[in-house]
Amino acid sequence: MTTSAEQQVPAEPTAMKRLEEEGEIAADYLEELLDIADLDGDIDIDIDHGRAAVEIVAEAGSERALARLVGQDGEVLDALQELTRLAVQAKTGDRSRLMLDIAGFRAGRRTELLAVAAAAIATVRSSGTRLALEPMNPFERKVVHDAVAAAGLTSDSEGVEPARHVVIHPA
Repeated sequence: MTTSAEQQVPAEPTAMKRLEEEGEIAADYLEELLDIADLDGDIDIDIDHGRAAVEIVAEAGSERALARLVGQDGEVLDALQELTRLAVQAKTGDRSRLMLDIAGFRAGRRTELLAVAAAAIATVRSSGTRLALEPMNPFERKVVHDAVAAAGLTSDSEGVEPARHVVIHPA
């Protein structure tokens, strides 16, 4: 298990300590899960954009087994993230916004989404009209909203799960 300080958002020492505690609790929970499932993986803990971020990293030869924990389109990963958040909440008494990644799935998806967001931003800027994107899960919408805000445009989410989607508005 490793802890890194990359991509930290400045926070009060108590807030930072709380996020580190969330990461440690999540790591313990996930280590038990890996043991029960007889899967190999290392656990990395980080703080990313004001959230505890935990990743199960595949050890050599275990990539395929960890892919089962991601599932189709990340559905199993989303469920494991929610269970991990609940485990953290049970220990701390506070709701967790922890992000879980397994075998780099979310990191790869983030790269894809940034490209989608860049193309959509360019379209909105050139057309001057709003653009609705395809439905996305909460993680995916957050990535797009952040990219839109960084580009100086506005966005919001419309619809109801599972058809909830991002709408990008001109400046």
